[in-house]
Amino acid sequence: MGRKSDSRQRMVEAARQLIRERGYHGTALSDVVERSAAPRGSVYYHFPEGKGQMAAEAAASHAQDQVEIINRAAASSSSAEDLVRTYFDLAREGMVSSGYQRGCAIAPLVIEASEESEGLQDATRRSFSAMVDGMAFQLIVHGVGNADARELAHAVVAGVEGAMVTSRALRSPQPFDAVGVILADRARSLSAGVRTVS
Repeated sequence: MGRKSDSRQRMVEAARQLIRERGYHGTALSDVVERSAAPRGSVYYHFPEGKGQMAAEAAASHAQDQVEIINRAAASSSSAEDLVRTYFDLAREGMVSSGYQRGCAIAPLVIEASEESEGLQDATRRSFSAMVDGMAFQLIVHGVGNADARELAHAVVAGVEGAMVTSRALRSPQPFDAVGVILADRARSLSAGVRTVS
């Protein structure tokens, strides 16, 4: 049982990496099998609904990983401003270290595939919602009012997603720096009580 589960997890992780690098349509099941070193016949055993099911699980895995990153960033941050800045810095470092090759594992599914599958639409919606919820929760912990925290969380997640695209295109970390500074300043003003709505 553990071996089967391990094989499935390796395939989900391989799919996630490939979607981040190549997009949904650029990722073939044969590429997933090759990268994961999984037995060739195991794809449809673990994913009887095919590529869409695997992509949906890759999106969920990506969101879970991002929520864990947010939680770790929050644990090492002394303020909402610091949390936002740290999250942008981590995303920036990931992009630069990949040689501007790795984007988000969820966005390509929205752009390329969600119209093809209601299941993928639901998966991408749940995945982005989990990231926004995770960021909003930690912003509240760091002193931002509830409504402001949710608004800022949406802006942070959207800002990182947009920075990934423009950073890859420009092969520069500047989009992360620019958006990160603006949203970190916004976090500081909200936690300082400039505008508090509960």
